[in-house]
Amino acid sequence: MIPLAVPNLTGNERKYLNECIDTTFVSSVGEFVNRLEADAAAATGAASAVATSAGTTALHAALMVLGVRPGDYVIVPSFTFIASANSIRHAGAYPWLFDIDPTSWCIDLDQVERELKRACFTLNGTTYHRATGNRVSALMPVYTLGNLPNMDQARRICDEWHLALIADAACAIGATFQGRALAELADLSAISLNGNKTITAGGGGLVVGTNEELLAEVHHLTTTARVWPDYDFDRVGYNYRLTNLQAAVAVAQLERLDEFVARKRAVRKVYDEAFAGIGGVSTFPVPSWCESSCWFSGIVVEDAAKTQSVVAKLNERGIGAKAFWKPVHLQAPYASCERANELSVSEGLWDKVITLPCSTGITDEEVVEVIAVTKEVLSA
Repeated sequence: MIPLAVPNLTGNERKYLNECIDTTFVSSVGEFVNRLEADAAAATGAASAVATSAGTTALHAALMVLGVRPGDYVIVPSFTFIASANSIRHAGAYPWLFDIDPTSWCIDLDQVERELKRACFTLNGTTYHRATGNRVSALMPVYTLGNLPNMDQARRICDEWHLALIADAACAIGATFQGRALAELADLSAISLNGNKTITAGGGGLVVGTNEELLAEVHHLTTTARVWPDYDFDRVGYNYRLTNLQAAVAVAQLERLDEFVARKRAVRKVYDEAFAGIGGVSTFPVPSWCESSCWFSGIVVEDAAKTQSVVAKLNERGIGAKAFWKPVHLQAPYASCERANELSVSEGLWDKVITLPCSTGITDEEVVEVIAVTKEVLSA
C-alpha cells in the first residue's frame, strides 16, 4: 500500500528521542519543548510560540485568550474538520457556519461581510447577532489544505466589526500570504502536529502570533495557570502541555521544513499536470494570493456517486486514497447551529473530493504508480 500521508522520520528523530531517555526528561519540561517553541517561532515569523497537546487544544486556548466566552458566536467555515467547531464549543461558544470560496476552499469572506451587515449590529464596540442577541466575538478562517483566504479582507472585517481574528492553520505551516509569514496574519494562529501533518510530533499543536502578551497568556493558561514557584493558581487553567518526547520529534521535523514543504508542492504540481484535461475530473485549487503549503493533493470527481467506488478500487489496488471532510452543518452535533443562508459550494463539493498519496517521503516512482492506477480506475 502506498499510504495517504505518513510521517517522514528519517532525520534526527531517533537521536533526539534517545537524548530524552538518556536525560530522563520525557514529560512536559525539557530542552526540546523550549527548542520547538523557538524553532516554530522562527519558522512562522512569530514573536514566540506555545507548544500544546493538540491542534484542538491550541485553538481552544487561542479562543479563550482572545476573549471568546460562553454563548458567543464564532464565524467559521462549515467545510472543515470537525475539530474547528469542537474547539469553539469547548470554549462554551457556538460556531456560526459559512460557505467557502470555490477558488480557495477557504471561508467565503464576501458572504461573511454580507451576513454581518444583514444579521448583526454593533453597540459600544461589540457586535451582536440581531435575531438571537448573541455576541459575535471572533472570525476563525480555516487554511484549507494549506491555502489561505484573503487575510487582508479578513483583518478589515474584524476591525470593522470588532472581532478577534483566530486562524485555524492546522495544516498550513510553510504557507505565506503575499510574502507575509503565517504568524503575522491573525491575532493568534493554531497549528497541528498530528501524525498526518507535514510536520509532526505524533500529536500536538502550536499557537503562534506576534503579540508577546497574548502568547504569554496562552502559555500560562495551557500550563495549568500556575503561579510559580509555589503551588498557586490564579484561574481555572488547562493541562495542555506537550511532552519533551513529542517535542524532540517535532524539532527534528522542523529542521527539514523547507524540504518537506517543497516536496508537498512538487507532488501537487505533478498530480495537477497529470490529471489536467481528464473529463469529469478537476484538481485542487491554489489561490493566486498565497503560496500554499499543499498539505494534501488529489482530485475532484464531477459525479459524487463515483467517489466511494473510486476510493475503494484504489485501495484494492494498493493506493491509499480517501474521501475528505463532510461539512460541519451536516454533522449530528452541529445540525442546529446558526448558519449562512447559502452553503451550496460546501454541499456541492465535499463528497466529490478524493485525496491521493502525498507523504513527504513518497518516491517519484510511487507518484507515477498512483497516477497510472488512478487513471485506470477513472476510465474503467
